[in-house]
Amino acid sequence: MRSPRKLLRALPLVELGALVLVALACLAFQLRLPDRFPAEADYRAVAGWLKAEARPGDAVLLFPWWTEKARLYLPPELPVYGYLGSDGDDLDAHPRVWVLGQPELPRADAAGFQAAFLPGRTVQGAPRRAGRLELTLYENGRHRPRRFVASEAYARARVYLESPDGQRRDCAFDGRTHRCPGPPHLYVAPEWHEILYQPRRCLWMHPPGGEQRLVAELDGVPGGTELRLEGGIIFEHAWQRSPRLSTTYVVVEDAATRERLLEVAQPPGLEGVQKASRTLPPGEPRTVRVWVQADNPESRQMCVELLALGEAS
Repeated sequence: MRSPRKLLRALPLVELGALVLVALACLAFQLRLPDRFPAEADYRAVAGWLKAEARPGDAVLLFPWWTEKARLYLPPELPVYGYLGSDGDDLDAHPRVWVLGQPELPRADAAGFQAAFLPGRTVQGAPRRAGRLELTLYENGRHRPRRFVASEAYARARVYLESPDGQRRDCAFDGRTHRCPGPPHLYVAPEWHEILYQPRRCLWMHPPGGEQRLVAELDGVPGGTELRLEGGIIFEHAWQRSPRLSTTYVVVEDAATRERLLEVAQPPGLEGVQKASRTLPPGEPRTVRVWVQADNPESRQMCVELLALGEAS
């Protein structure tokens, strides 16, 4: 039996051997990795297929979500989705979804992707291969046609700051943005923002503070549709839980009757997109008021969307 002293003398050699083995394993992994990546010709082949066969309204979903290089080659008119959680996104603005996959990458987790993505989707034809890339078309059973989108109709909106007593201060429209009196962050305009990793194009509507509201009146919301309100605090601001921060309220009202149609509340620390929806009865298009309010507007950078959705396809 070896003495403790001999074992201690041998320990550095054991550690060195372990390090060498780890280094060799890492080297072997790195040497094999390029064979798992697509070539430029593969990306160009897929781009050619999409350019020839994609329809207006189609989208591309990346699998795994972090294979961002594909964006450099795909047709610019096609929306491309790939972010943490995108596997389970409804992508309900799109009747068809092309999945651009690299299933042979390490930790691609094809089974996890299918469990999140496949419900409600129907494959259309066989997958096509271009080197390491795999392109598959799906009919999106989660599709909901858009009958009204606030971020597209915003230029016709009437925007103002409203006090509790009903007094209004109009926000002037300069052709791109409704700019309100006061600090420069008080405006309404469509912008791209990230809400819990998800890029979204939505209306910037920062609450003015106190009981005052920032209001956007929107005409032409059709009856007989599902009215859906979506709102969330952008970037890193949502997770903060300081006691001085306030809950942000986003409310939709009928402009004529002031009936409250929808509301979402986002207290400090609640992350992600908050949603509320209801079915509007058939009838003439109506005007609605969308407003935001927070007692303390600090770190309440709100991104808002209002949709009127048709029947599922």
